[in-house]
Amino acid sequence: MIRPGSEHWSSAMYLMRVGPAGAEKPAVRSGDGYVDVSDLTPDFDAAFFERGGLEALREASATGTVIPLADQRVGAPIARPHQIICIGLNYSDHAAETGQAVPSEPIVFNKAPNTLVGPYDEVHIPRRSAKTDWEVELGVVVGRRCRYLKDERAAQDAIAGYVVVNDVSEREFQIERGGQWVKGKSAETFNPCGPYLVTPDEIPDVGALDMWLDVNGTRRQKGSTATMLFGPAFLVHYLSQFMVLEPGDLINTGTPPGVGMGHNPPIYLRPGDVMELGIERLGGQRQRVVAAP
Repeated sequence: MIRPGSEHWSSAMYLMRVGPAGAEKPAVRSGDGYVDVSDLTPDFDAAFFERGGLEALREASATGTVIPLADQRVGAPIARPHQIICIGLNYSDHAAETGQAVPSEPIVFNKAPNTLVGPYDEVHIPRRSAKTDWEVELGVVVGRRCRYLKDERAAQDAIAGYVVVNDVSEREFQIERGGQWVKGKSAETFNPCGPYLVTPDEIPDVGALDMWLDVNGTRRQKGSTATMLFGPAFLVHYLSQFMVLEPGDLINTGTPPGVGMGHNPPIYLRPGDVMELGIERLGGQRQRVVAAP
């Protein structure tokens, strides 16, 4: 299993949540372990981001006791958000593999917030599914309430950090059941997230991050945020013109080429498959695929 700390990192702040599902404690990564910061905040939720809790964490992570991670579960680095907003066809090379035109404006749809799970949790194949697919994506976490933002600079200031996301999708539900994408995106466990929330100051260029995803040890996706059509700051500004973004909201910004439906013939997930994925500077994930109980 890919574990936090198995990558090489600088002495930076990475937000984590550690513990059993539903009982995670907020933490800051330190070396191969973490500092429990639950005495400073009950969770990395809307209230935490709204009150500007990141600076207090910098001091706590520098002085707190480091706890070995060992075999503890790592949850999603944010609590369940108010909303998960997704951007479709946001990579020029992914649009090409699907045979669709490059969009002139972002394609926007929602994903159920209760799809959020940890980066190493199992992913369920939905009942009656034959076309469950993978999508490695850059996730953007909103740091404050955004309403009619003035420009992209204001939008950049509103970004709390970046995360790795697997935007798991059921293509029959998405495309062949009325064309309503949310139905193919909102099954339980369909949004593994983490292992870290990495603050923007630790990413020199969010527009130049390598991305990858393997299924059963075979590389299926390989790309870069460099081919993203609409970058994070643009998307936060754009979305704020149509809706109110709340602190802690998650934006899934699209995927590079190599998704299952883009292969000839298409390749879809089956119980027993293992997905491993990651983004440069943001860490890696690993999920075993199982049939939904």
